[in-house]
Amino acid sequence: MPDISTVVITHNEEANLERCLNSVRPVSREIVVVDAGSEDRTREIAARFTDRVIVQEWLGFGRQKQFAIEQARSPWVLSIDADEEISPELAAEIGGLDFARAGYFLPRRVWYMGRWIRHGVWHPDPVLRLFRRERGRFTPEPVHETLVVEGDTGRLAAPLNHYSYRDLSHHVAKMNLMTTLAAERMFERGRRAGWARLALQPALEFLRSYVLKAGFLDGVPGLVVAALHGHYTFLKYAKLRERARR
Repeated sequence: MPDISTVVITHNEEANLERCLNSVRPVSREIVVVDAGSEDRTREIAARFTDRVIVQEWLGFGRQKQFAIEQARSPWVLSIDADEEISPELAAEIGGLDFARAGYFLPRRVWYMGRWIRHGVWHPDPVLRLFRRERGRFTPEPVHETLVVEGDTGRLAAPLNHYSYRDLSHHVAKMNLMTTLAAERMFERGRRAGWARLALQPALEFLRSYVLKAGFLDGVPGLVVAALHGHYTFLKYAKLRERARR
């Protein structure tokens, strides 16, 4: 297995970081943590796993992750969020990988309301996270950034675990922040939201998640995910309309 630098961006992640860094130890030659001025024990926890803890003022998700990549020294990079975890099965799969491609998608699954979500808009959720350092670059968007890799990519089978939200209150608070950033990005790209978009798109997104993508098979958590996905869509377009009128 070639050398891998695992890079993590953080801000007040003391609740998640130890689990994340413990999980990447078996596959990492080095661990790089780029912290955006945490006020909790994030940097203290990171220092127990690596001497490469770098403080960088927040640049937005895309630019912050790109900055983290640029600190890596190994030929391969694993970019992981602090609320994610490499499962033991995924660590074993990476250990036996031939690394013949320029990058690899990891199948992410979300733990929500006491269970793994296996349907709806959250599943399957392949994310491109393992890549040759010189071939990969994050787009500069402040939210919903994308990793672009030059060359062929493959897909692994074992799961990347995602602990997105502590509870429903955390989900709603995070959704409020992300919809504000998404609306600003859409406005900058010239998009606008009319009456039909506000009235119809949230309902369509709920139906897509709950019915078309079988979210109902996840029970009550699947219903909550679909409902909040529709509400996310409504907030995003409502904030876009507000921004355009302002």
